[in-house]
Amino acid sequence: MRRADRLFRIVQYLRGRRLTTAAQLADWLGVSLRTVYRDVRDLSASGVPVEGEAGVGYRLRPGFDLPPLMFDRAEIEALAAGARIVQVWAGPDLAAAARSALARIAAALPEAGRIDLERTRLFAPGFGREAPGEAFDRLHRAIAQRRVMRLRYRDARDAPSERTVWPLGLFFWGAAWTLASWCELRTQFRQFRLDRIDALDDAGRAFADQSGRRLEDFLRQVRSDGD
Repeated sequence: MRRADRLFRIVQYLRGRRLTTAAQLADWLGVSLRTVYRDVRDLSASGVPVEGEAGVGYRLRPGFDLPPLMFDRAEIEALAAGARIVQVWAGPDLAAAARSALARIAAALPEAGRIDLERTRLFAPGFGREAPGEAFDRLHRAIAQRRVMRLRYRDARDAPSERTVWPLGLFFWGAAWTLASWCELRTQFRQFRLDRIDALDDAGRAFADQSGRRLEDFLRQVRSDGD
């Protein structure tokens, strides 16, 4: 990577986060800590308002901005592929947001970038599969708002059950979405396939951010079970 490109990426990483350590920058850029310290020092000397210090972390002074982002061909293809997958495999609301984001990106690109975007040969066909539909969007909102939800569900043997859950995250497995949740009936983490949910209702209450029942706890348990 050219040094100019590396300096530009450092600024992009810093502008997108409240605090970034030198170790994080070194890992993301594939360089040594010594190189990061030198680059940050040079950015500050050139007038970029980097605040912070080695061993603590860095950030950009609030209010600092750069001209519109430039993407290389690989980055454009990655954005296009991601947006196209979301358009087909997510719910209607998120699909519409992906289409809007792709249009905004295209509008901000120079002509050569727009041509690269139009010529991207990465697709996510939508035929021959069942979309997650509105259930996806409702659960997506419930996760953000910490709303307790009631599910009418069919398991792999088609046996019905009713569950009251705390929605924590949505996971895509290539052919199906699952909801990771804390199940009040089982008093433990459970995953539910969205295509097996027959009915979905708001329970009329919110759930608290409770230690041992968070998404981080669920992920820790999954990793532990996989070891």
